[in-house]
Amino acid sequence: MSTTLSHDEADHDARRARQWLAGQARGGAVSRAELIELAAAMSALAAAADDRGPVALAADPVGVDPGIVKPLPAELLTPVESNAEMRWEAMAGQGYMVPNDRFFVRNHTHTPRLDADTWRLRLFGDGLRGTPTRDAPVEFGYADLRALPAVELPALVECAGNGRHFFAAQQDTPVSGLQWRLGGVGVARWRGVPLATVLRHAGLTADAVDVMPEGLDPPYVTGGVDLGRVRRPLPIGKALDDVLLAYEMNGAPLPADHGFPVRVVVPGWIGISSVKWVGPMEVSTTPLFSPWNTRLYRMFGPGHPGDGGPADVQSVKSAFELPWDARLAAGVETTLTGRSWSGAGPIDRVEVDTGDGWHPATLVEADRGGPWQRWSTRWCPPTAGRWTLRARAVDVTGRVQPDRAGFNDLGYHFDGVIRHPVTAV
Repeated sequence: MSTTLSHDEADHDARRARQWLAGQARGGAVSRAELIELAAAMSALAAAADDRGPVALAADPVGVDPGIVKPLPAELLTPVESNAEMRWEAMAGQGYMVPNDRFFVRNHTHTPRLDADTWRLRLFGDGLRGTPTRDAPVEFGYADLRALPAVELPALVECAGNGRHFFAAQQDTPVSGLQWRLGGVGVARWRGVPLATVLRHAGLTADAVDVMPEGLDPPYVTGGVDLGRVRRPLPIGKALDDVLLAYEMNGAPLPADHGFPVRVVVPGWIGISSVKWVGPMEVSTTPLFSPWNTRLYRMFGPGHPGDGGPADVQSVKSAFELPWDARLAAGVETTLTGRSWSGAGPIDRVEVDTGDGWHPATLVEADRGGPWQRWSTRWCPPTAGRWTLRARAVDVTGRVQPDRAGFNDLGYHFDGVIRHPVTAV
């Protein structure tokens, strides 16, 4: 294998950004000049957001069919342009996993309808023996994958823009992009074949450094630039570690909106890395890049490098399983429940403030060490009126959820403590 088997997202992102800027990486359909044009367009959008409020970067015009296959009942999901956000109150009493019917949907264009019988995973590139090409790849069918030894794991998938709405709503710093609250996240039990198994069957060479899965959804156009299909490189170290080619979600075949027939699941990395509807996959002995790791999903703005900083490890967040502006009975004790999570590691402790300072929440012991942590606290609203609930978490690495999120133009990684309003009556 390569002498640098990194599987740390921040390290990989930083090295690839330097290599791309130095002209040492390649990525196919989009030139560096086009990406620089796109960066200028995105900076203009961010500037416009300062004057007009948030600016969307959706490919589909507002008001058109969002291109999502599954039903979107209002009690479970909230449409966010061409996407759908989980309602947190829909998770109360649902157990550890997010049921498929309320798992959030993040599409750059729309959900494709693919046939498992004709679908193929196509691997190519000089990181494989014989250097198969895109036109003459090493192929695996759906039945081929299902015949290989399978593994099952719980993993959290979160959009890097989850919580973006609160830059404007809580910090008066509007940003461009989809205005998620906190429902662009979910944990599911994924079943499939380790990517490492498939790479070795395909003939992985010792000098491979990057693997780039590509989705089969329609090409994404933004800022006047056709970026092609969603794709984002992984270092070979991560690819051989815990990355899964998943074909089941919570014990059922993948739903169409979540990647049927096969998707990539990359535990611990931002959601864009977990490419849905995977088809082509390049394996390279030289660094790869795509718009999704050079100009999109990077941190621009004050305090960040001019070429953008990495939008890598997901931040620490906490959410109440409670409707926004919920109505509770004054003078009656109730149980407040919620969940906290972090991209850097499991949650160590959670505190809740109901108006009289921070107090430890009770953690569900069975969740310890998992991708997110359920918790609860008892509260009796002392009087009728408006109240503000807050929750904050600390992960096992010592990362603390701050009161205020650090700003960036595209609104990634909002981690500020959410002020959740309720009314006691």
